Amino acid sequence: MSTSSPEAVKKLLENMQTDLRSLSMECKKKFPPVKEAAESGIVKIKTIAARNTDILPALKENSSEVVQPFLMGCGTKEPKITQLCLAAIQRLMSHEVVSEAAAGNIINMLWQLMENGLEELKLLQTVLVLLTTNTVVHDEVLSKAIVLCFRLHFTKDNITNNTAAATVRQVVTVVFERMVSEDERFKGIVEQPPPVQGNTNRRSVTTLRPSAKDAYMLFQDLCQLVNADAPYWLVGMTEMTRTFGLELLESVLNDFPGVFLQHQEFSFLLKERVCPLVIKLFSPNIKFRQGSSSAASPAPVEKPYFPICMRLLRVVSVLIKHFYSLLVTECEIFLSLLVKFLDGEKPQWLRAVAVESVHRLCVQPHLLRSFCQSYDMKQHSTKVFRDIVNALGSFIQSLFIVPNVGNASAVNAPAGGSASGPQGTAQSGAGPGGISGTLITQAAFEYRGIWIPLMTVSAQGSAKATYLEMLDKVEPPSIPEGYAMSVAFSALLDLVRGITTMIEKELALEEEAAAESREAQPDHKWEPPPGTHLVWEEMVSACWCGLLAALSLLLDASTDETATENILKAELTMASLCGRLGLVTPRDAFITAICKASLPPHYALTVLSSNAANLSSKAYSIQGQSVQIISPSSESHQQVVAVGQPLSAQPQGTVVLTAKNIQCMRTLLNLAHCHGAVLGSSWQLVLATLQHLVWILGLKPSVGGALKPGRAVEGPSTVLTTAVMTDLPIISNILSRLFESSQYLDDVSLHHLINALCSLSLEAMEMAYGTNKEPSLFAIAKLLETGLVNMDRIEILWRPLTGHLLEVCQHPNSRMREWGAEALTALIKAGLDYKHEPPLSQNQRLQLLLLNPLKELSNVLHADIRQKQLESVLQILQSQGDSLGPGWPLVLGVIGAIRNDQGETLIRTAFQCLQLVVTDFLPTMPCMCLQIVVDVAGSFGLQNQELNISLTSIGLLWNISDYFFQRGEAITKELEREEEVQQKQAREKGETLNRPFHPAPPFDCLWLCLYAKLGELCVDPRPAVRKSAGQTLFSTIAAHGTLLHQPTWHIVVWKVLFHLLDCVRTSSTTADKEKIESGGGNILIHHSRDTAEKQWAETWVLTLAGVARIFNTRRYLLQKLGDFFKAWEVLLTHIQSASLSKNNEVSLAALKSFQEILQIVTPVRDSDKAGDAFAAMGVPPVLIDPLSASGPGRPLVRSDSLVERLTCYNGAELQAPPPGEESALEDLALWWSAWNTWYRTGTDSTRPPSGQTEKLSFIPSQPFLTALIQIFPALYQHIKANFSMEDLKKLGVILHGAVSVPISSDASPFILPSYTEAVLTSLQEAVLTALDVLQKAICVGPENLQIMYPAIFEQLLLFVEFSCKPPQYGRMETKHVANAKYNQTLNPHPDLDLLLH
Repeated sequence: MSTSSPEAVKKLLENMQTDLRSLSMECKKKFPPVKEAAESGIVKIKTIAARNTDILPALKENSSEVVQPFLMGCGTKEPKITQLCLAAIQRLMSHEVVSEAAAGNIINMLWQLMENGLEELKLLQTVLVLLTTNTVVHDEVLSKAIVLCFRLHFTKDNITNNTAAATVRQVVTVVFERMVSEDERFKGIVEQPPPVQGNTNRRSVTTLRPSAKDAYMLFQDLCQLVNADAPYWLVGMTEMTRTFGLELLESVLNDFPGVFLQHQEFSFLLKERVCPLVIKLFSPNIKFRQGSSSAASPAPVEKPYFPICMRLLRVVSVLIKHFYSLLVTECEIFLSLLVKFLDGEKPQWLRAVAVESVHRLCVQPHLLRSFCQSYDMKQHSTKVFRDIVNALGSFIQSLFIVPNVGNASAVNAPAGGSASGPQGTAQSGAGPGGISGTLITQAAFEYRGIWIPLMTVSAQGSAKATYLEMLDKVEPPSIPEGYAMSVAFSALLDLVRGITTMIEKELALEEEAAAESREAQPDHKWEPPPGTHLVWEEMVSACWCGLLAALSLLLDASTDETATENILKAELTMASLCGRLGLVTPRDAFITAICKASLPPHYALTVLSSNAANLSSKAYSIQGQSVQIISPSSESHQQVVAVGQPLSAQPQGTVVLTAKNIQCMRTLLNLAHCHGAVLGSSWQLVLATLQHLVWILGLKPSVGGALKPGRAVEGPSTVLTTAVMTDLPIISNILSRLFESSQYLDDVSLHHLINALCSLSLEAMEMAYGTNKEPSLFAIAKLLETGLVNMDRIEILWRPLTGHLLEVCQHPNSRMREWGAEALTALIKAGLDYKHEPPLSQNQRLQLLLLNPLKELSNVLHADIRQKQLESVLQILQSQGDSLGPGWPLVLGVIGAIRNDQGETLIRTAFQCLQLVVTDFLPTMPCMCLQIVVDVAGSFGLQNQELNISLTSIGLLWNISDYFFQRGEAITKELEREEEVQQKQAREKGETLNRPFHPAPPFDCLWLCLYAKLGELCVDPRPAVRKSAGQTLFSTIAAHGTLLHQPTWHIVVWKVLFHLLDCVRTSSTTADKEKIESGGGNILIHHSRDTAEKQWAETWVLTLAGVARIFNTRRYLLQKLGDFFKAWEVLLTHIQSASLSKNNEVSLAALKSFQEILQIVTPVRDSDKAGDAFAAMGVPPVLIDPLSASGPGRPLVRSDSLVERLTCYNGAELQAPPPGEESALEDLALWWSAWNTWYRTGTDSTRPPSGQTEKLSFIPSQPFLTALIQIFPALYQHIKANFSMEDLKKLGVILHGAVSVPISSDASPFILPSYTEAVLTSLQEAVLTALDVLQKAICVGPENLQIMYPAIFEQLLLFVEFSCKPPQYGRMETKHVANAKYNQTLNPHPDLDLLLH
């Protein structure tokens, strides 16, 4: 119910009348004037109530009269009456029916009561009610009321004092609240301030409104009082304490900052009165040095006084927090003082409250930024922000330095004091033999034997102070051990957290703005507002050294996991922030600190030692000779979780990793994982450290580059506790995730990462030289992982990545190379498998880029690498073979890069690849590559490591030729298209097109390459290869030769066939006659092949037969070439030189070929004659007598029609020769050429040896002679038209010579008839047949032939003579048959009837 409602008013009137009645009753006897006043008061009230409808204002108007009886009552000084009156007055006040005049009277009355020491609590209550319920009290009245309260604060009674203190605080607040509400009321009204002369505080008050003026006067006097000067306004003050004054100042400054900021007059007070006062009061604390005896100094220095000092610091905190912008210079002084108070020489309590004050600043990052802007960034100004951070750092360091004697009492409280708990713990738990098992270890820092417990001082981000709040203490409190450290530690963490959070938020906003601007104006480059970055950079630059020094020391000393975590987090956020701001040195310094903490103490790691800045008390030597981190203090408290070997070139002892090392390692992983984008060049540090940790923990790379726990290979193996064993998979997982997250890095950061990994890997390679020790594979494994997750932009990192891995593949350490190859091939396979945009089939450049390193591997000499390379080719073929497209030449190049020194297994693997290509992929590859396939297959034929592969590859060539045959049209078209493109390009460049067998059409060239390859294989050193290649070559030409253009045949004849014959002839004639014992292994060799010469003879036979066969079957095609006669001559020369070979097999076969080109053998189909030697492509069955069917007396079976003869050969499609004279003439020339060859061969082979030959000369065999003579009848058919007497004589010489050749004794049993029979030998029969053919021709021939009769008879008679007297063969002696041992001439012609028939 409100005080102005009718009911309330009614109640008030009733209560007042009751009060007045009571007063009248009490004063009836003793104080009649009061009684009368009371009674007239009752009448007055009734009158007011009756006359006015609005009762309260009327009451207020007459309040002086209404209050009068009560004031008189108070004047009686009777406790009961006074109490009653004060209650009544309070009731009036609470209904706001007291006028200004009445209020003045009331205050005066209260003052009298106060002076008489009556009802003190009631007085305070009344003043409070009077001032809080209304605003009628101003100026002197108000000041009197306030003085009254102050006076009551200094009475003998404790309760009164405290109540008065509370009242004063409330009253001071009320005065300022009135001013605030007054300002609110006048908010919209702009007043013209009157001109002010001068600027003294007395005069400037005139510009203020009433409430403001009161507040001003009050505040000014508070300053006066604290300064121990007389007040201007608070008249009647008798005493005052500084502590109370400072508290009041602080509360006003803290609660009403707006007043001071909005009103010049108040700002003036702040600058001119408060600040000088504070500085003056600080002086004892500044001058005082702990432990300096007063005797030495001339005047004793005033000692710091805890209550004042602490309150001053509170005031300073408020001034800095709220009025920093007004008091820039003053704050600089305050902050410098604050920093000084952290000195080691100051008393312990002073340092504690100072560090609490610093903590209050540290939780206000925006304030810190202002410091930085106002001081650190200004020339000639104190670097305040830097000093604060450094002071915190050195404060923390100083706590670890053993305190000097003078300070002992303050630090080490007696055992029973407040510090006994933590100290007790320290003593029992510190030593390794301590009974730590039974104690819960307290969080603490320990360094070089100093143990400082860590307490929870305030929640993160809030600076809740303990000693700054001890307003009731007069004596300095004893500070528990570890308190100052804990506050400083919190301050440090809050500072880092505050700064980084603030800057990162602003960075994020800036990035958003940049992104929006890019969307709005893509072409416009966004510029950040100038100056912001400068402030951030300055802040970081100013604080990083101090922070790092303090944090690394704390990290080293920390024995508590949570504390360690917080320190690491601070270092990590600083590193990341420096990275984002592009401040390389501090970034690397923070990262180095984390890295060092991850490794065992004194661990020699060059990267870190050379990188570390020379910070507070840390001595690093360069080049990793010895890294002196602050001596490892915390080992005694750290649980050792792993023992491993250091990664170094020289074998060393083991090193231990503690739980803290592992914790730091996880931070490092976290840093790299979350902030990789800002690491830049410091990836080097991070990765080097991780590499060493991974090594000590014994993690080894597995598939895909992930690291898994593996056994250490040599030396005392790694020992891990179960704690770390469970951690290892997690660490390994984070490591992998770290490199997976590289896909989110920008290109530049990614390059930094790759470069760092490459240089790490180079170091590992250096270390692995000359040892067979297990190398560190960390870098290679991680290069692989990074490549695999960045496939979408593989182009930008492919060259550095693969370039380095190729180097690794050439390393002498096998484990190292093996992993290099593993990584490289895995990347290539993944790159080909990846779904690129656009796909590889449309991005030829990328495909070739991906495949190129595979080709480069061919240059590596190590077999294991080549094996890996070929295995991956096989896998690529199996998975990607269909889509290789333009990559085929590269792949085929890899398959074909085999050498004889590479060993069988390699060649076998490569050959598997080739087989796969030929069986599955010929149709999918560009036709341009077919020639490469031929070359590659050929090179497998030529390798000499594995005979089976050579033979199989010849089979592959046959399959390839088959493929050419089937797909001829398609291949021709595609090749011609390609050829056009290439010719166009060549013309543009002004070059000529350069390809083998040019100008033949491209498809023919393909065939020629195939033939040329087979030709090379036909002269291979190994007989089996030669035989197989020869058969394949001639079969291919026979089967598919029709596809060739006519001009191409010219090349086939001259470049392939004759070239081959030349080579074979040369090799045969120069072959070795040494006997070969066995054919490798335990295979026995038949005596007919037991020398190289005999083996080459077989090749010669095969080749000559093949070429002759081609001449035979393709005669009419070849005849159109223009130089057929020349070719025919060359062929005949070859036949002649083979016929005259000393090897019977060759010579006989040569004659067979001669017979063939003269069309003597009537060809039949393969099916009709299974024994057809040529069909089987074996050795021609030399001793089969082709003419046996037509003996003497039987007409010679001959197919005279050339066309018939040609068409029935092997079903080959041959064109009939065109009718015409030229061909006949040409034929004649050919046949006469053949006759000349026959004659030369006959004369050379039957010519008897001249002179006495001691040694047995070579004598032609009977089958050879028989075959030679058997050629004549067929030849004669072609030349009979021009056969002259001269020719007959020539024939006679040969026939005579042939019959004269003796038979070797080895062969005689098979040739000579037994005595009982009279049979001709084959040779004799052939001779007679020849004469018979001639005789028949003369019979039916023209006149000019008749003259040959005598010559023939002469010849026959000569033969008859031989039956009695064997012919002489040179000077050779012939023996009788009976005792024939060596050579016997046969006794011919037992049956002359037969002859003369």
